[in-house]
Amino acid sequence: MSAQLNGKRVAILVTDGFEQVELTGPRDALKQSGAVVDILSDKAGSVRGWHHDKPADAFAVDATFDDAQRDLYDALVLPGGVQNSDTIRLIPEAQQLVKSHDAAGKPLAVICHGAWLLVSSGLAKGKRMTSYKTLQDDIRNAGGNWVDEKVVVDGNLITSRQPDDIPAFNEQLLKALAG
Repeated sequence: MSAQLNGKRVAILVTDGFEQVELTGPRDALKQSGAVVDILSDKAGSVRGWHHDKPADAFAVDATFDDAQRDLYDALVLPGGVQNSDTIRLIPEAQQLVKSHDAAGKPLAVICHGAWLLVSSGLAKGKRMTSYKTLQDDIRNAGGNWVDEKVVVDGNLITSRQPDDIPAFNEQLLKALAG
């Protein structure tokens, strides 16, 4: 384990139905670099991941969106998964978390359909970003500049398209946290 990110704390925001590898890939890279990673959700207990269109594993929730200490986290990670992303985008507490985090200039790392939370929170406007290809119209309609690249960094925002891009996504996330 590298000690590069010792003292850093990252929250992964999800509801049931997230794309499991989009949580485990970044989480494992962060932990291997010394960061503490918490899973935040709209409910206490556990959340269930998915392997594309099939239910996968359950993961313990460390805190709810309501209970989370916003200033505690150095970065937020938003995995995709259609079900998760369509649900989380409408949760006011999740929107407040990403808005306050963005206002503080801290890294927001978003992959695949996770960008829907940024669209619904008004954070896509004026940003150069990528996502899963089916979200390009949503991002453009929200005032964002959608591009088809593995990973895009625009200020504190790190976005990526899909599970195949997780290595490039993780590299940029770790770089942003190492500062």
